[in-house]
Amino acid sequence: MEADPRKRVAIFLHDGAYDRLHQGCAIAAAAAAGGRDVQVFLFWWALERFLAGGFDEPDMGATAGPPDAARAAVDAFEKGAPTAAELLQAARATGRCTLYACSASAFLLGRRPDQIASGVDQVVGWSAILGLTAGVTDRFYL
Repeated sequence: MEADPRKRVAIFLHDGAYDRLHQGCAIAAAAAAGGRDVQVFLFWWALERFLAGGFDEPDMGATAGPPDAARAAVDAFEKGAPTAAELLQAARATGRCTLYACSASAFLLGRRPDQIASGVDQVVGWSAILGLTAGVTDRFYL
């Protein structure tokens, strides 16, 4: 039985800035912990950073916020705040979070779908993404 689309959350991660990735993974973890089905879609720079293992490394250098806030965030991670990778892992551990990679983004980054398939649940194109997210009202684009 398919989950009610109004109870699903779709998160579109496009930007590779760590603060955006972290926010998206925090949304995924909270929604999954709350019993909602979560779909996380990786595009462009978010996909590239994911493939490079960059969800593990809090890097606030590309953050648009004030330097003092970026330093405070780094301090928080050093004191044990969960990384984006840990938040995504927590979401996926619930069994309610599916991770997708955009096939066009992979191609534009010089990657073949078979090169990234082992890191995600599915490699999909826009036709599939539109079908998967039909009726979902809670969508986040970061």
